[in-house]
Amino acid sequence: MAASPAPELPPGGFDAEDFRAQGHKVIDWIARYLSEVEQRPVLSSVRPGELRARLPLAAPEAGEPMAAILDDLDPLIMPGITHWNHPAFFAYFAISGSPPGILAEAITAALNVNGMLWKTSPAATELEQVTLDWLRQLLGLPAELRGVITDTASMSSFLALAAAREAAGLDIRERGLAGRDDLPALTVYASEQAHSSIEKAVIALGLGQRNLRKVAVDAEFRMRPDALAARIAADRAAGARPLAVCATTGTTSTSSIDPVPAIAEICAAEGLWLHVDGAYGGAAAVAPELRWVLAGAERADSIVVNPHKWLLTPIDCSAFYVRDPALLKRAFSLVPDYLRTAEGDAAEVENYMDWGLQLGRRFRALKLWFVLRSYGRSGLADHVRGHCRLAGAFANWIDAAETWERLAPVPLSTVCFRHRPDTGREPLDEAGLSAHNAALLEAVNASGEAFLSHTVLDGRYTLRLAIGNQATRERHLERVWALLQKAAADLA
Repeated sequence: MAASPAPELPPGGFDAEDFRAQGHKVIDWIARYLSEVEQRPVLSSVRPGELRARLPLAAPEAGEPMAAILDDLDPLIMPGITHWNHPAFFAYFAISGSPPGILAEAITAALNVNGMLWKTSPAATELEQVTLDWLRQLLGLPAELRGVITDTASMSSFLALAAAREAAGLDIRERGLAGRDDLPALTVYASEQAHSSIEKAVIALGLGQRNLRKVAVDAEFRMRPDALAARIAADRAAGARPLAVCATTGTTSTSSIDPVPAIAEICAAEGLWLHVDGAYGGAAAVAPELRWVLAGAERADSIVVNPHKWLLTPIDCSAFYVRDPALLKRAFSLVPDYLRTAEGDAAEVENYMDWGLQLGRRFRALKLWFVLRSYGRSGLADHVRGHCRLAGAFANWIDAAETWERLAPVPLSTVCFRHRPDTGREPLDEAGLSAHNAALLEAVNASGEAFLSHTVLDGRYTLRLAIGNQATRERHLERVWALLQKAAADLA
């Protein structure tokens, strides 16, 4: 019996005209979304399980028309979206997926490149090299640093500590850590304000959570070099082997800037790896007057900056720079026969699969290239300095208000503050102030007009307002300030 002829298109496939027609609808939807996002509630208000309950329990047996799928976006998906692209998104570190980056993501999906080897798409590898060197220059970092794009700073910092472990020459790649009586405890140092990804990396690398030393900070929440030196000395005296220091330029809670020059001096004297986490704050260096945020980073062994945080690039795109890529390759390179290529040993060829855990790699450099070309250095610098100016204005409003207090300096675009109500009675204790400010935050976020987050500083519940969206203007700050004051009055 003759086989049936293969269909010209796979199920769910499009011919060129169908694709063009549906693609126009998608672009129109995106354009409408970006132009109308300010009219949407910032924070999703759906209840847990609400979307799941509205979806079928199994995939359809037969393919559905694309028009029907697109028609489900607004009623099903959009109610459960928290709008990170909203100009009043002030939580965590606010971000922007800019139009150039969005268009690049569409092209990336169409090309569907896996950039594991140079050979699997030379343009993916070489564009990554070029765009990361452009970014390095924009940030004022030294030419000897070499870059690779990862998904997030969590992975970048993991790679940094893996390289530090390899640099120690302990034969851990071959022999591992378990069951060895020749290895002392390997200690890593970061401030009390360092991102939790440092702790996760220490856990994942087998160094042990108890061997992460959380170094005390000063009144401005910056790592204290004297406390760092004392912890290192104490560990050496106890027989441990200090391995690496993670300094932060732009901590998650307060955006504090660790004194990297002094920390670099200690690392040089002690022979320790220096990693600089500039995931948020490092991007500020695109503005020449803010380049001080990376002072001392030129001495680092590795550094991370996330273009997807403050440089208008859609998530995910983390730029990781390392002084000696050979250490990463010694830690991670594993090339089975089916991945060997004739070009693999050429000096001018880079196979980025050798730089970390991932074999499959998205073509993330394309969106960074689009963004860097679309905005240029001056556009990116104006973007950053404008947010810092807005944060300064908001901080001034807090400072001028009798019942509000700022709880941290504002070196960049994040403001930490709280409300201290004048009750006319006994002042609230810390527990009362925490409950009051938590309720205040909940009221503002429930309004749908703004979204803020919180942290805890020295035991004090703290409200955080982080500015990072390209569409944020002073009127958005004026509105959230009005919401905060109204909520405070309603809770009085």
